[in-house]
Amino acid sequence: MPARGRSTSYGVGVATTAAEEIRVGERLVRVSSPDKPYFPERGLTKLDVVRYFLAVGDGILRALRDRPTMLERWPRGVFEGAKVATRQTNKGDAFYQKRLPAGAPDWVRTAHITFPSGRTADEVAPSELAVVIWAANLGTLRFHPWPVSKADVERPDQLRIDLDPMPGVDFAQVVPVAHEVRAFLAELGMEGFPKTTGGRGIHVYLSIEPRWSFGECRRAVLALGREMQRRLPDLVTTTWWRDQRDRPVFVDYNQMARDHTMTSAYSIRPTPRALVSAPLDWAELDDARPEDFDVVSMPARFAERGDPHAGLDGRRHSLAPLLELADREGLESPPER
Repeated sequence: MPARGRSTSYGVGVATTAAEEIRVGERLVRVSSPDKPYFPERGLTKLDVVRYFLAVGDGILRALRDRPTMLERWPRGVFEGAKVATRQTNKGDAFYQKRLPAGAPDWVRTAHITFPSGRTADEVAPSELAVVIWAANLGTLRFHPWPVSKADVERPDQLRIDLDPMPGVDFAQVVPVAHEVRAFLAELGMEGFPKTTGGRGIHVYLSIEPRWSFGECRRAVLALGREMQRRLPDLVTTTWWRDQRDRPVFVDYNQMARDHTMTSAYSIRPTPRALVSAPLDWAELDDARPEDFDVVSMPARFAERGDPHAGLDGRRHSLAPLLELADREGLESPPER
């Protein structure tokens, strides 16, 4: 008969083959198969992933709190040849879960959302760190929150600017574009917050008043992208069709479309190196590299420096300046892709 799992507190328990219960706030969260390899090339187990999310708990909860969130689940871990299930095949080693999983504890809160198709769902809306740890036990590595709060799922309260490098373009080539985005936002009296994607791109987040529709938000990002294209004509494009892009960095305005989500801060990229999406200070952007931030290194960084995005929601901005720019340029809301 297998040994029974035991209750532990974070930082005390040692991984065993039996399930463990970890106290997270007022909850006891069960972690099954804690020794299961999740990133075998790094020697990281499911319990290591759980401990990582606990270590950056304030940061990831800040990124997810009360937001409808799609779970990207890798229950078998990350290994060579692993594939994500698609809508066409519905087969794979990992999958995206938009709806609340069956058997979820009653303390896992949800948000009721409507997809572009008109279908609806109750999606996980984390309200406490225990929900993140519960999701990690299900194999969740990346969290994909909507840019809305469950209090109003029709009006985004974040503007998310995705600086997407073309194939062969490295992180360092995206950095000047991010700085120009910052400068332009400052001219408009706005403050953006950058983070790595865990790959070669950069995301810039802007807290906004929840007054505008998804279409208006996309129009605002398109206007910003066109301004970047004017300022950095050799670097930036807003051309939607990939085969027609002739510049290194695409400002992906369609990331603000309904049901298009971006990887949250502190999510883990499902690649062998276990890199994470890392919030940054602007002053460190020039010297940063995506490979500097992973499941092993981030806890110490977080303990020393805290969350660079802690002030993101401190001031909500009006979209009016960007929408006025769109009006002057005669920009319509782009079609959803």
